[in-house]
Amino acid sequence: MKISEIKSILEADLICGEEFIENEVFTACGSDMMSDVLAYVKEQAVLLSGLVNPQVVRTAEMMDMKCIVFVRGKQPDEDIVELAKEREIVLLRTKFEMFTSCGLLYKNGLKGGCGV
Repeated sequence: MKISEIKSILEADLICGEEFIENEVFTACGSDMMSDVLAYVKEQAVLLSGLVNPQVVRTAEMMDMKCIVFVRGKQPDEDIVELAKEREIVLLRTKFEMFTSCGLLYKNGLKGGCGV
């Protein structure tokens, strides 16, 4: 699924990364615990999180993720946005909560990327 489709499905605002909006992602992972993301993400994924700190971007980079969606309308500060720009990671923000966001993406064909 293209990141632009995720943006549309989640009625999300683009924070940064417009030049990468047509990149493909293959799975999604919703978590506020970055240790779980590191332990369980198996494929290139989009990360959905309500956690707004630099560790989210660093974790996404380590896992070769191309997009982070901040749920519940969370807005990252400028330092986080700059870090994402440097790492070429798209940042989106949606008003939906985590459960709803994951459900909408799953319903539209994006598979889960976390699990044992």
